[in-house]
Order: sequence, then C-alpha cells, then structure tokens
Amino acid sequence: SSSSSSSSSSSAPKSPGKRREIDVMKLMMSDYDVTLVDDNPADMFVIFHGPADSPYAGGSWKVHVELPDGYPYKSPSIGFCNRLFHPNVDEMSGSVCLDVINQTWSPMFDLLNVFEVFLPQLLLYPNAADPLNGEAAALLLREPEQYKAKIREYVAKYGQAAATAGSDDSDSEGGGESGDESSNGASTSGSASSSGAAAS
Repeated sequence: SSSSSSSSSSSAPKSPGKRREIDVMKLMMSDYDVTLVDDNPADMFVIFHGPADSPYAGGSWKVHVELPDGYPYKSPSIGFCNRLFHPNVDEMSGSVCLDVINQTWSPMFDLLNVFEVFLPQLLLYPNAADPLNGEAAALLLREPEQYKAKIREYVAKYGQAAATAGSDDSDSEGGGESGDESSNGASTSGSASSSGAAAS
C-alpha cells in the first residue's frame, strides 16, 4: 500500500487546482502588487504598468484577473478596472477581448506571462480587425498619431492606478515623503529583477 500512496502523491501536482496555487504564489512573490479578493486564489487584482516604449508608458492599471475552474487549460479572464484606450479592450467594462486572449493562450503560460508578455504585447500590437472599441480601431488605422495622442490623454486622465493605490494614506497624513523614497528604491530594484527573470 505504501508504494501506491507514493505514486498518487507524485501525480497530484498535475491537478489544475495545484497549478493555480503555484501560479498565484509565483505572481505574489514577484514584484507585482497583487491583492486577492476574499483570500480567493482564483480572483485577484494586480497593478500593471504600461510598456516603456509605447504611448502607454507611465500609465498603471488595476487589472482584475479571474481564473476559471479549468485553468491553465482554460484562459483567465482579464479586465482593466480603470479606463484604457485600446481596440481590443471594452472602454466602459474594461474587459479584454476573449478571442484575443484565447488565440495566444496556452497551458504553458502562467500568470507572470500574462503581465510580462501577454498584456505588454497586447498594448504594443493591437488587433484592429477584431475590435471591442471601434473608435480606437478606426483611429489606429486612419490617424495613427491621433490614436497615440488619445492613448496618452487617457493615461494622464485614468491610467494612474499605482499612484492612487500607493499614496492614499501618505497624502492624507502629509508626511509620506520617507515612504515614497523607499518605495521608489524598491521599484527600481524590482524592475531590474523582473527583467532578469524575463530574460531567463
């Protein structure tokens, strides 16, 4: 009986639930700001920063990620909580086009890939042929410079989730300067380590 129990335990990590726990843990141990909803590992908010070499640079968004029961074989659902101007993102609901996610999703991906690869690629290379935001798609095709200007306008107006998430308390106290300095140091070292992880 001892041999059978050892074989069953070795196959256990392949279960989707276990994989989900591992992926969530990896994301929480990374440099991303992750908040679980009611301690539920299938439902979380993550702060995502716009790619540096894009009109989204300097913006940050609170992203709602929900993992289905079939994860990682089924793709997560991803939605932006603050507004974003993008052909494949519904401007009012913030949901990301499921077709776009499903075209690129594979069980080999994990949650870190979503924030380090999938979302940056989505922002850098929108698919105007399958739009959730028709105005953004039309501007991208007809007036690319105006499209970029509109993105930057939205970033300035709505794309500041990290600022609101991190500085609410210190602003009201009026004495949050030391905290800001330490967080800046943490973010620079964090970005260096995450780029290293991406390279490997």
